[in-house]
Amino acid sequence: MKFIAEIDVMPHKELLDPQGKTVANNMKNLHLAGIEDVRIGKHIKMTLDAASEAEATEKVETACKKLLANVIMETYSFSVKQA
Repeated sequence: MKFIAEIDVMPHKELLDPQGKTVANNMKNLHLAGIEDVRIGKHIKMTLDAASEAEATEKVETACKKLLANVIMETYSFSVKQA
């Protein structure tokens, strides 16, 4: 069966996010007041084959831990649904 995984990878809240800080600081140049914090991460959409949703979830979990996220600096969350 085919499954689609949607994965979000974000820097840990405790770590600085220089890219997000730069974006937040420049919002005033666009006359957008009241924006206090911006965090920038990655959104990944993956299509995969697996025998079951549990197997697909296991594959995505492994991909996140070993390749898609640096677990020392980033957190990740994902959802898996049948395509």
